[in-house]
Amino acid sequence: MSQTIATPPTVRLDSDVVGKPISRPEGPAKVSGAAKYAAEFSVTGPLWYGYVVSSPIAKGKITKIYADEVLAIPGVQQVFSHENVPSLAWFDRAYKDDVAPGGSPFRPLHEPEIMFSQQPVALVVADTFELARYAASVLRIDYDVAEFNTNLEVAAPKAFDAPKGKTGFVPPPKPKGDVEQAYADAPHKVAGEYVHHAQHHNPMEMFGTTVDWLGDGKKMKIYDKTQGAPNVQQYIAKIFGLSKEEARIISKFTGGGFGSGLRPQYQVFMAVLAALELEHSVRVVMDRSQMFSMGHRPHTVQDIRLASDDQGYLQAMEHNALAETSQFEDETETVVNWSGILYKVPNSQFDYKLTKIDVNTPADMRAPGAATGSFAIESAIDELSYKAGRDPLDFRLLNYTYTDPTENKPFSSKRLDDCYHEGAKRFGWDQRNPEPRSMRDENGLLVGWGVAAGCWDASMQKAAAKAVLAADGHLTVSSATNDQGAGTYVIMTQMAAQTLGLPLAQVTFELGDTEMPEAPVQGGSWTANSVGAAVKDACQAVGKKLLKLAQKMDDSPLAGVDFEDVQFADGHIRANEDISRSVAIADILAASGEAKIEAEGKAGPNPINMLKYSMHSHNAVFVEVKVDEDLGTIHVTRVVDAVAAGRIMNPKTARSQVLGGVVWGIGMALMEEAYLNNDLGRYVNHNYAEYHIPVNADIKKIDVIFVEEEDDIASPIGVKGVGEIGMLGVAAAVANAVYHATGKRVRELPLTIDKLL
Repeated sequence: MSQTIATPPTVRLDSDVVGKPISRPEGPAKVSGAAKYAAEFSVTGPLWYGYVVSSPIAKGKITKIYADEVLAIPGVQQVFSHENVPSLAWFDRAYKDDVAPGGSPFRPLHEPEIMFSQQPVALVVADTFELARYAASVLRIDYDVAEFNTNLEVAAPKAFDAPKGKTGFVPPPKPKGDVEQAYADAPHKVAGEYVHHAQHHNPMEMFGTTVDWLGDGKKMKIYDKTQGAPNVQQYIAKIFGLSKEEARIISKFTGGGFGSGLRPQYQVFMAVLAALELEHSVRVVMDRSQMFSMGHRPHTVQDIRLASDDQGYLQAMEHNALAETSQFEDETETVVNWSGILYKVPNSQFDYKLTKIDVNTPADMRAPGAATGSFAIESAIDELSYKAGRDPLDFRLLNYTYTDPTENKPFSSKRLDDCYHEGAKRFGWDQRNPEPRSMRDENGLLVGWGVAAGCWDASMQKAAAKAVLAADGHLTVSSATNDQGAGTYVIMTQMAAQTLGLPLAQVTFELGDTEMPEAPVQGGSWTANSVGAAVKDACQAVGKKLLKLAQKMDDSPLAGVDFEDVQFADGHIRANEDISRSVAIADILAASGEAKIEAEGKAGPNPINMLKYSMHSHNAVFVEVKVDEDLGTIHVTRVVDAVAAGRIMNPKTARSQVLGGVVWGIGMALMEEAYLNNDLGRYVNHNYAEYHIPVNADIKKIDVIFVEEEDDIASPIGVKGVGEIGMLGVAAAVANAVYHATGKRVRELPLTIDKLL
């Protein structure tokens, strides 16, 4: 009697750790103080300290520096200024870092001209920090003061089209249809000017650099506060004519950056300059007020015109923006494009211009351009919904677009509609009374509910990683990427562990060192997908080597099995079709006699997908505010932020990212504003006491929803990133909720008491 033997079914063991809420492995080091930041590292031999002297004027020229008076103080080692800084060839060629805008970048201590208030004009180096600070405070400098202008409105007549070519800048979409005629004919229309003034990053860790002079030629270890060690290395190596071995940049932990650390800041140049000239270890740390001289979200004025028909369908959209830049660089942001991406409208026109004023170059700041543009368009859309007699949420769904109108491309994925529905359900939007000033709480406070949407690029950058599997079974993966608090350490550990089926305890991820494989700056929400894909590629390369070694073992159960037909799980390599055909990775390593198995991996954007698809993450934000109409005080009491951002690698750290974004959105809406005194040409509230940001008492309930979304087009690992998207729409939703509560529409941020009263 013959017997049929069934083929074992394909079984996939559940060994996924990607997508699980795993805690940060570096968490204990951070809370215990063991984690070292740029200004905390020990050095070889004694350490000298540098303190930066900042210009008190906004424009002019240094005529004399009385350095001899300071050099006479015992313990003062040197005063660096344009008078004694050596000629640097790459400075003369206006060397740019990886994320520099167009124009000629600022060159510290290069010339006597003053181009902005708080410009660094000297560096005093002394034996101790206290002495360096004192000597800097008594250093006398004479200036010739020139006429200046720091007022955007005054400079507006000299506005010009933003130059193309800056990384990340997308020129405004081409016009469609006839906006003028459509606007004139439409029954419902809105026109308004939307303004926010300069906002500053204010990360907790101030910019600082510790240069460890190793005494071997020009060899240095440079510990820098940055969002991209490789970018700083390229900048420093080119300017000073150093090799990569001589200028090793290390940045293991970054105490917040939000975009301020994308470019090398001037303290790293000064610290390296001093170390090279003095042949000594040097530390330079900025103070809080000096942090206001290192870039900001640019003051921007936006004009919007919207119109709809009687049913609420958009007929016309015009969105124009005017932003500031410095006199020497053309900092650009993608501001107006998001309006065209979010909504379907037959007649549209967009414009984005810059004008030069006497300030330092603005800088990318969390969701650059999009945070600015989304406030304006989402406020205007809300206002038009009332004019058209439609619920603000229904109005957005009515004008929903399933393709990108600006590029005539399909989205790689888009679940904004599900964000609307799931967020509305969680928030209880159906209980909203549509009439402004119609809702009050038990204490008589006016209650308002607002909604807004957001959109952010899902982009990838080139990245590389290295994986080393030791004989004891421990896997170490490395990449020169950064972690400014986003959770890079943990999500890369998860990716590596899952790819090779190892327990998390057997995996270590290392970052922030230019001796590691190169990675892009951490910004743009591209770290998770770019570096994550490179980590997976490196680990798969190790896996292929493991499989070959396993197949060399006597009577190998994996003989003849292709890599595509195996799975790595539970510390084993198993055949997909019969998981009993299995070899333990520990046994493979023992049998091989190899001390380690290592491989490098890389990843980058798919140019074909970039041509064929529009790739974005989306969110919908619902906000409740309570307003005391006698005092004009506003409290954000509830927020629901529903996010569709592809695969979520770690819902715990991703939720933390969105929470931080919501808090910042609340700060942008109600508090954050740098006061630029145009008579002095400087920001006058350059401290934590007067530059207001939310504190614990300002933040109530925040609910985060991650809408399930698969997108292998946007990235090979299905990830889009959540760093920016969680902030978008929040400021507009707050302003819209305030209108619903009070009946007053405020178009200028921050929405302070005086504007409401």
